[in-house]
Amino acid sequence: MTTALPQHAGRRCHNALNPLHSTLYFSPDMDREFTALGFTDTSAMRLAARSAALGAVGAGTVAATFYNYNHAFLAKHLPAVWETASPAEVLDARLRTVDATLRRLLGDEAVASPEMAEAAELALRATEACTRHARPLYSAHADLPVPEQPHVAYWYAATLLREHRGDGHLSALLSAGLDPVEALASHTATGKGMAPRWVLGTRGWGRADWEAATERLRERGILGADGELTESGTALRAELEEHTDRLDAAPYEHLGAAGVERLTELGRVFLFAAAGAGAFPADLLGKD
Repeated sequence: MTTALPQHAGRRCHNALNPLHSTLYFSPDMDREFTALGFTDTSAMRLAARSAALGAVGAGTVAATFYNYNHAFLAKHLPAVWETASPAEVLDARLRTVDATLRRLLGDEAVASPEMAEAAELALRATEACTRHARPLYSAHADLPVPEQPHVAYWYAATLLREHRGDGHLSALLSAGLDPVEALASHTATGKGMAPRWVLGTRGWGRADWEAATERLRERGILGADGELTESGTALRAELEEHTDRLDAAPYEHLGAAGVERLTELGRVFLFAAAGAGAFPADLLGKD
C-alpha cells in the first residue's frame, strides 16, 4: 500500500542518506583497503568501487551508467582494473571500508545503537518498492546480499536508494537535452554541485570541455553572461528534480509519511555527525 507524502519528502530523505553513502569515496580507509589489493591509482580505486556490482565491465558500460564521466578517462582504467582485483574482491574491500569509515566517523556507540538498527530497517523497507527496469546500477546492487551488521546494512540500503534515484535522474537529464558536461556545469551553477576543480579532477574532463559546455548553456539561455543560472535555467534545474522525484516516488510512498520522516531524521543525525568528523573536503561544493 502506498500513501501520499508531503511535497519533496522523498527528496529530503534522499538528501539525508545519499551523502553518507558518498563518505566511502573520500575515506582514507578506502586507500588502505584498496592499496592492499594492489591498486596504486586513486581514480582506479573509486571507479572500481562503484562499478564492481556490474561485474568486470569496460569503459563503455561505465560511461553509460555513470553518465557524466569522460569515456577516454574511463578507458585509461577500465577494464584494466579487474586485472588488479576481481569485482568480488573489490566488493569485499568496499564493505570493509564502509565498516571502518562509519566506525571512525560516527563512533562505535552510534554504530551499535538502536537508532542505527532502526535506520537500516526503515531504509531497507523503502527499497522493497524500488524497480529494476531501466535502472542498471540499482539493479546490479540489488543482486548483492544485505550485509549483516546494521551500520553496513544502512549504508547498503542508502546505496540502493541512491542508485535508484540516480538511474532515474539520467532519464531526466536525457529528456532535458543536457550532455554530461552540461549537466555538471548547470548543477554546479546552482551552488549545490561540486566545485569545478573537483568535477574536472574526478570526471576526466578538461577546462576546455567545461568552457565549451558553459558556452552551449549560455546559447540556450540556461546560463547568463555572468555564468549564473538564468530564470529559464533555474526552472530547468527545478524541473529536473521534479522529474526525478516522480520517477523515484515508489520507495518513499511504500515506506509511508511517518517512516520517511523518521528515516530522514535519523539520516540527518548520522550525516551531520559524519560531516562534523571531517567526512568531506571543505572545498567540495561551490561555484568556483
